[in-house]
Amino acid sequence: MSPADPPADLAGDPRPQPPPEPDPADCCGEGCVPCVYDIYEQALERYKAALAAWQERHPDA
Repeated sequence: MSPADPPADLAGDPRPQPPPEPDPADCCGEGCVPCVYDIYEQALERYKAALAAWQERHPDA
């Protein structure tokens, strides 16, 4: 196993990745509902929950 390979117990359960932050140009400033920033915040909350669950499964990672 090379240093870049994840440990066997993590290979099938990779660490969640944060959602990409929207570029300021992605928001039109017209008050859209939902705004790209609202969608990002929702994705960020899902990411945080997924990360917390992952960390419980892999406390030593």
